[in-house]
Amino acid sequence: MMFENIEFLNKELFWLLLLLPIAIIWYVLKHSKQTAELKMSTTKGFKTSSSFWSKFRHALFALRLIALALLITALARPRTVDVSTKTKTTNGIDIVMAIDVSASMLAKDLRPNRLEALKEVAADFIDGRPNDRIGLVEYAGEAYTKTPITSDKSIVKRSLRDINYNNIIEGGTAIGMGLATSVNRLKDSRAKSKVIILLTDGVNNSGFIDPKIASELAVEYGIKVYAIGLGTNGMALSPIGINPNGTFRYGRSQVEIDEALLKDIAAETGGKYFRATNNDKLAEIYGEINKLEKTDVEEKKYYNYEEKYRPLVLLAGLLLLIELLLRNTIFRSFV
Repeated sequence: MMFENIEFLNKELFWLLLLLPIAIIWYVLKHSKQTAELKMSTTKGFKTSSSFWSKFRHALFALRLIALALLITALARPRTVDVSTKTKTTNGIDIVMAIDVSASMLAKDLRPNRLEALKEVAADFIDGRPNDRIGLVEYAGEAYTKTPITSDKSIVKRSLRDINYNNIIEGGTAIGMGLATSVNRLKDSRAKSKVIILLTDGVNNSGFIDPKIASELAVEYGIKVYAIGLGTNGMALSPIGINPNGTFRYGRSQVEIDEALLKDIAAETGGKYFRATNNDKLAEIYGEINKLEKTDVEEKKYYNYEEKYRPLVLLAGLLLLIELLLRNTIFRSFV
């Protein structure tokens, strides 16, 4: 369609359309004076009839008004705008999410449990980083790479959904191992910023790498660590044993998080420590990390304007030409 997605450069000129009703009023008032009058005492004996052409002469004025309206619209400069955007991201951020998958992550102080709550919030975080590469590391008593850093978010999210507690990984919480494995994934990265989001709900009680040594490695490779302590304050409904059918037996147990260690790791690497005691707080933390780590995106917009006033001018000219021809031919005797 001609007027689809139209914008007008000189919208203020539409005020000129107010001339049209003024012209109509003037035409109506002056019409009686344009016709010659003959006064007679009586019209009896005369056959009266109305001429079609004498009435149709008003169409000449209508053509002139339509032409004027078209010219005013043309002066308002109608045009379509085609906007194309080119986005360029240079040296974005590489992020590794190190996730504790020990049995305590099944505690129900977050809904439905800590691990599932984390997966939901982490998926939203991944969606909010379209220009960055992200990888996943799992750790409990030992650590391994779930997904190397990649820009394919569908792979990362699929791997995230597949993270579950299992008894294949040695039990315990090896924070140092999880951190060191994450550093290993990022050490050769050429990204402008390298970040580890280290999440745990316990204390370092397994593994052969000291967390402080792992944090020193992070500093050496210019990697920033955001540490999250996950779990409510006080007691939480947590797994305390295994039933004969293989399911967990739950009971109230004290939440123990080595916050001093996590704060030291974050401070030493230039990151920040957070404590998530419920689902909303966890979402807020990932939102804050998302704001703290921004990727520079260069966006260029190209505007292509297509002027639409020419058909209006041509149509107005055609109407005026028709009006001129009719006035000087058919209606010459009537107007």
